[in-house]
Amino acid sequence: MHICVLGQGYVGLPLALRAAEAGYIVTGYEPDQRRCERLAAGSSYIEDIDSKRLQQVLHSGAYTPSSDPKELKGFDVAVITVPTPLTDRAPDLTCVREAGRVLADWLEPGATVVLESTTHPGTTRDVLIPLLEEGSGLVAGQDFHVGFSPERIDPGNTDWRLENTPKIVAGLTDACLRRVKAFYDSVTDVTVPASGLEEAELAKVFENTYRHVNIALVNELSRMAHTLGVDVWHTLELAATKPFGFTKFLPGPGVGGHCLPIDPVYLSHHVKARHGQTFRLIELAQDINESQPDYVVRRLQDALSRRFRRSVHGARILALGAAYKPGTSDARQSPAVQVIDRLRAMGADVTVVDPYLPGGGCRDIPFAAAHSGTSVAEFDAVVLLTAHDEFDLTQLAAEAAYVLDTRGVMTSAPHIERL
Repeated sequence: MHICVLGQGYVGLPLALRAAEAGYIVTGYEPDQRRCERLAAGSSYIEDIDSKRLQQVLHSGAYTPSSDPKELKGFDVAVITVPTPLTDRAPDLTCVREAGRVLADWLEPGATVVLESTTHPGTTRDVLIPLLEEGSGLVAGQDFHVGFSPERIDPGNTDWRLENTPKIVAGLTDACLRRVKAFYDSVTDVTVPASGLEEAELAKVFENTYRHVNIALVNELSRMAHTLGVDVWHTLELAATKPFGFTKFLPGPGVGGHCLPIDPVYLSHHVKARHGQTFRLIELAQDINESQPDYVVRRLQDALSRRFRRSVHGARILALGAAYKPGTSDARQSPAVQVIDRLRAMGADVTVVDPYLPGGGCRDIPFAAAHSGTSVAEFDAVVLLTAHDEFDLTQLAAEAAYVLDTRGVMTSAPHIERL
C-alpha cells in the first residue's frame, strides 16, 4: 500500500516513519524544499526523531520525502498533518484547504483521506470533503473514504508516543471508519472509534481546552496566594493528596506551543461566528494566560525594587529557557519569549540561555549555549522560564543573587522566590 503523509513536521514525520516501519511504502509530502533536502540527507529537525532512525528508514527504501505533488499519485491512504494556526486571532485553515486541493488532483476511487490537524467541529465535513469532491469529481463515502483522527503528539514526551497513545478514529460512513481504523490499527497499539466526525473533532479541541482552562485557574490561584502570602506550590501538593475528584495542574509564565494558545480559540471562535454563542470560560482563561507573562515581569520588577532598590531598566538579567516546554527547541507562542521581549522593551540587558536553541532560532533573541561559561553571579537577577534538565539548579541556587522561579522546580530560600 502507498501511504502519503502531507506535512513532515512534529506530527507528520513520526507518522510517516512509523508507517514505513510497519511495511508501507510512504511518501512524506513537504512543500518546504529545504526540509525535504534535510530529510533526504538523513538529518532530522524534530527532537523526537533520531537521525539514525530516519537514516535506517531511508535506507530501507520504504520512505521518500518529496515536495513534488506528482509523488502523491496512486496513494491508497493520505493523511493530512498540516498546521492550523491563528491569523489575526481567528482560525486559519489555509493549509488544510491547500492540502485538500493538492490531494484532489490525485484522488482515485477506493482511496482514503484522513485529517489529523486540530480544528473546529465541522471542518472535515464542511471544508475538506467539498474540496476533495470538487477537485476529483468523486463522491465522499461512495467513491472514496474520508476520516478524522486527531493528532495527540506531545513533543519531548518519551513515555507517550505515537505508538502507545490511544488513537481516536472517525469516518464519514461506517465503511470509512473501518478503513481509517484498519490503517491506524497497523501503526498504533489502541484505536478508539468515534460515533462521528464532529465528535472526534470536538474531543480534540476539548482536550486542550480542558488543560488551558485549568492552567488559567492555577495561574490565577498563584497570584491570589502571593497576595495572601501563601505558598501556592505547597498548597497544590496538599490538594493533590486527594485520591479522587482532583487533577493537579501547575502555574507558570503562561501557555505556549502549537496547541494550548490556539486550539481553544478554534472552538470559541467557531461557536461565536457560526451560532452567535460566546464561550465565556474559554475567553476568560485566554485573558488570564495571555496576561501571565506581564505578571512575571511585574514580580521581577517588584523584586529588583524591593531587594536592590533598582529598576528593570539597565538591570542585567539572565533568562533561563526560551522554549515553551522542557526538552524541546519549540519556541512557538512561548511565554518565555514574551517575558524576554517585555524585559528588553523596558530597557533590561537580558542574556538568554537555552540548551535547545543555541545560536539563534527565535526572532532576534541571541540565544547562548547552556554552558557558555557565563557566571550567574554577574547578573542582578535570574528568571527561570523553562525547566530544562540541563540547567544546574544547585549551582544556580549557590551563585545567584536573586532567582524568580516561574516553574516551581527550586526550593524556596531568602534569595529564591517561586511564582
